[in-house]
Amino acid sequence: MNQLEALKQFTAVVADTGDFHQLAQFQPRDATTNPSLILKAVQKPEYAPLMRATVAQFKDRTLDEIMDRILVRFGCEILNTIPGRVSTEVDARLSFDTVATVTRAERLIELYQAAGIHTSRVLIKIAATWEGIEAARILEQRGIHTNLTLLFSFCQAIACGQAKVQLISPFVGRIYDWYKKQAGAQWDEAAMAGANDPGVSSVRQIYDYYKHFDIATEVMGASFRNTGQILALAGCDLLTIAPELLAQLSAQDGSTLTRAMDANSAKTQNLQRLLLDEPSFRFALNEDAMATEKLAEGIRAFTADTLKLEALMQQAAA
Repeated sequence: MNQLEALKQFTAVVADTGDFHQLAQFQPRDATTNPSLILKAVQKPEYAPLMRATVAQFKDRTLDEIMDRILVRFGCEILNTIPGRVSTEVDARLSFDTVATVTRAERLIELYQAAGIHTSRVLIKIAATWEGIEAARILEQRGIHTNLTLLFSFCQAIACGQAKVQLISPFVGRIYDWYKKQAGAQWDEAAMAGANDPGVSSVRQIYDYYKHFDIATEVMGASFRNTGQILALAGCDLLTIAPELLAQLSAQDGSTLTRAMDANSAKTQNLQRLLLDEPSFRFALNEDAMATEKLAEGIRAFTADTLKLEALMQQAAA
């Protein structure tokens, strides 16, 4: 049994890619996409025709609608390959606009439904700002399930649990990156590996809190830098993993892999229930320098890649 097979005994494995041709070999349950992954995919020769055809078919529509149709087209292709759900992201430029996020999410769902995809197979990805979490609360009440992304802090996770979102994606690798950069020459890679990795410990804290208080929101670790981070989270509800790391897991022996996270042990911990309103959420996020910096950086990066994708669409339409 390789490490990927062993991991699947404890955790639902999700592929983090827009390259749907890669999916079959790893047999993930779900898949996640984002603007950066779709941009990467459409620049490959095998996917460029898909984008050109979509742009040509809907060239009389607004640019944002064409974008959504491309995202949904990729999502539909992915769902033809996997048994579970696909996550499709709302434009990052709407991260601080609750009403606009809800409207865009509802359109994405309508496009999936028009393609014959049931709502239960789609998660709408939304940045875990206060406005994004409020949008997710509204969408969940309307039967549209959400995946709150760019999640770096415990307070973001608390607010998402209160909003009863379907799933959150704590970003392990980007948390690790920040602390490693801050430490500079003092960083000890071996000492900060496994359970001591700051990204791993962040996910474990959230997981234990959710399980202790029976919060139904699923925890999906994301943004990994190495397989050690993944294996240290064996037992997490889900882990979304890039194809390169899925290949590495497939190539390594997994006979000794054991569960690292357990809901029953979380029940025995002495934890305090927390409640956050908007002011306390904003203050807690402000107090977390890493989360504040990484959330802003992530929104900027996804926005930049969305703009690049729009430029490619405009070129295809010309």
